[in-house]
Amino acid sequence: MTDFTSVRPSSFLRLRQEGRTEEVTRRLIEMIDLGMFAEGQQLPSETELSLQLGVATVTLRDALAELRERGVIETRRGRNGGSFVCSPPDIATELLLQRLRQLSSLALRDLGDELMAISGAAARLAAQRAAEQQHAQLQLYIEALAHSSNRQERRRADARFHIEVAVAAQSVRLTRAEMRLQAEISDLLWIDHLDFPDAAAMAAEHQSILDAIVEADADVAGSLAEGHINRSIKRLIGLRLQLLAEEK
Repeated sequence: MTDFTSVRPSSFLRLRQEGRTEEVTRRLIEMIDLGMFAEGQQLPSETELSLQLGVATVTLRDALAELRERGVIETRRGRNGGSFVCSPPDIATELLLQRLRQLSSLALRDLGDELMAISGAAARLAAQRAAEQQHAQLQLYIEALAHSSNRQERRRADARFHIEVAVAAQSVRLTRAEMRLQAEISDLLWIDHLDFPDAAAMAAEHQSILDAIVEADADVAGSLAEGHINRSIKRLIGLRLQLLAEEK
């Protein structure tokens, strides 16, 4: 499995409102959930992390206490002590299917519309602004998806590709929005149900988006990203309707 945690741009971590413990908690959970902090990895020092997030140290400490209570991190004492990421629970497929059944097709379409708008805009800007180093980073996520061996790896490689496109767009707001949306829907996009979806096909779609970004073709990059998201949402809606039909 490829380790992505060494690449963690800090520019998009800063929160919109300083002093909100719940927002700090949510942002850290998103980062851990999407693999930006790996299992067993030590979090940065409180001083460093509070600076990255743009919050007071006392606010960060309150958030870390909440994460410890939830079992997301653990604190170790001693010379090499600190806050370490615990093993994230693997959500059972049946729970994900149940969550999907409870969503309406309208809610899924609405979520897809927002995700298409964010991902499409990010891809267009990335085609205009991305550097070669970011092209290489995007390629890393594509290869990780193509060679993934389980749902968690596929989900994280997919989500990190889209987040990195937003980072390459050099837009803090788009990156924040992409992180939020991926944390909300990426588990559903990679439900283990028959052959849904196909990692190789998804990686090929990512490659097409990256090729357009490298060629600086903003219109093609944006259209490919929007089509990629649209197909994913249609698959989800189709699976939801199939599940409801099977129940009847």
